[in-house]
Amino acid sequence: MSSEQASPGELPLDGELAAVAARMSGLLLSRESVDSVLELIVSLASATITAADGVGVTLVDADGGFVTSTASAPLVREADALQYELDDGPCMTALAGCSPQRIDDVATERRWRRWCAAVAGSGLRSAVTAPMVTEDGCHGAIKIYATTPGAFGPADERALATFAERAAVLVANARAYERASRFSDQFKLTLRDRDLITLAKGFLMGRDGLGEDAAFDRLLSLARGHGTSPAETAARLVGPEPREG
Repeated sequence: MSSEQASPGELPLDGELAAVAARMSGLLLSRESVDSVLELIVSLASATITAADGVGVTLVDADGGFVTSTASAPLVREADALQYELDDGPCMTALAGCSPQRIDDVATERRWRRWCAAVAGSGLRSAVTAPMVTEDGCHGAIKIYATTPGAFGPADERALATFAERAAVLVANARAYERASRFSDQFKLTLRDRDLITLAKGFLMGRDGLGEDAAFDRLLSLARGHGTSPAETAARLVGPEPREG
């Protein structure tokens, strides 16, 4: 079957991928579980778009940087690394504009001239990329490279867009998980600090015969004197070997 004859409706396991994405849409997923599913999506994309010589996923990190998280061949990582280094190439444009991009032949492509010149010696000739977009923005892109010119057509773009839609849901959920984890960790630290301060106040009340307010003022005074936070000072007071701050 040629690439022009393929259609998104013929994607292997497309129904299963859609069902998985729907079930996961309300879940908070760990980065590890998402990486596993992204590897599956890359594998299925490779099997579906038979002209592909390499498939990969670029993710945008929290600082706006780019990383190739999944790649089916060294060609992908090499081509991606050049895009990141040069800030030039179809994937970079797809990420910036949240729009699919296609190159029929790097030897004649007039866009992204620096990147096309840089990859010319690697054997790469054509590429297609689709952004992973949700209402939260563009999380990354899936891209496919081939060593023959004109390897991809509109049907391949549509197929890749379907994979990108599935992957976007997973990546968005992974980021929600990470945000929830950071919040949870901070909440735990806040509770720990509160408990330490409560224990330290009780220690000072019992040792020095102070009322609760006076004990708290004493704790704050000790913290200021040592240039530490009240929680750090409390930990010193109620640690395994209680010490005067």
